[in-house]
Amino acid sequence: MKKSLLALIICTCLAVALSAPSPTFAQSLQLTVSTDEGSSAHILPTEQNAVDLRAQNAARTPAATGALSYHGGLVITKANTYAIFWIPATGKLQNGNATTMTAHYQTVLTNFLKDYPGHGIGNNNTQYYQGSTTKTYIQNAGTFGGSYVDTASYPASGCTDSATPGNCVSDAQLQSEIARVMSLKGWTGGNNNVFFIFTSSGEGSCVNSGSCAFVQYCAYHSHFSNGGLNVIYGNEPFGTTNGCAGNPSPNSDPPADSAATSLSHELTESITDPFGNAWFDSTTGAEIGDLCNQYMGYLGYDLGKANEFWNGHYYAVQTEYDNYLSNTHEVINGLSGPSGCFNVGPEL
Repeated sequence: MKKSLLALIICTCLAVALSAPSPTFAQSLQLTVSTDEGSSAHILPTEQNAVDLRAQNAARTPAATGALSYHGGLVITKANTYAIFWIPATGKLQNGNATTMTAHYQTVLTNFLKDYPGHGIGNNNTQYYQGSTTKTYIQNAGTFGGSYVDTASYPASGCTDSATPGNCVSDAQLQSEIARVMSLKGWTGGNNNVFFIFTSSGEGSCVNSGSCAFVQYCAYHSHFSNGGLNVIYGNEPFGTTNGCAGNPSPNSDPPADSAATSLSHELTESITDPFGNAWFDSTTGAEIGDLCNQYMGYLGYDLGKANEFWNGHYYAVQTEYDNYLSNTHEVINGLSGPSGCFNVGPEL
């Protein structure tokens, strides 16, 4: 696995200059939550919760095998990804307010899904596997299955999101939209396919009555059954730099760059723990992205605005957890980052 060596020093014994963990973290934040339909979803916490989680990780010494342990479930060995962009043709939300989602926003995110296989984050994923006796490892490979722009109006609000009052789609409504588009496009579910649904500006969502967009989470991943097959999906609310990552902006589009790092987080976690029973930290329930949530690491491309350069495209995305290097630290300008969190290789 390649690592950026431009300004990176790896040290196994360096003290980590991070604040003490929040004593109320375990009580105040649940990473895996129940949906109103009775299944489970794993959320990407907003920024303050991410700081608390990283601090808790830094305060303990992981086992020699790393913080993430295997719990017997399936991984996605080769991910095929699909994108659904939901932007009403009327340009209006449920309460009549204007909504947008530019073509450029969509391009940044489709490019990301196309570019993800074969690069650094995918390299990091390959240490994780399924099976105990015979291990099948994740491959750094996959395909982009396609995208669809749905111009249908949003349904009547099915939830109440305090950040977007009057404009909220429930998890059940999102599942219905995904299933509808799958039928229109002839897309099928299965354990190697991941569907991402992107909503437009001002539209909120709630996975349940106590966990909503822009307050508790920036995005989440989950799954449901459709036509007898599993449908693995990610909910990607419109990108925001208020509580969710997105600064700097290598694509000169802060909402798109914020959404890209959330997308990176959810895709990587969907690959390593699609059903919530594969790779996670037994202590906190954190998945591969949670332990490094919103920590960008070394920004060495595009005049300090990007940490990945894939197929000619720049991205600024969070680091991911590396079990092999769980007790080492990335040092940037003399400051140590969270244990086990690295730029997993800016590559051409």
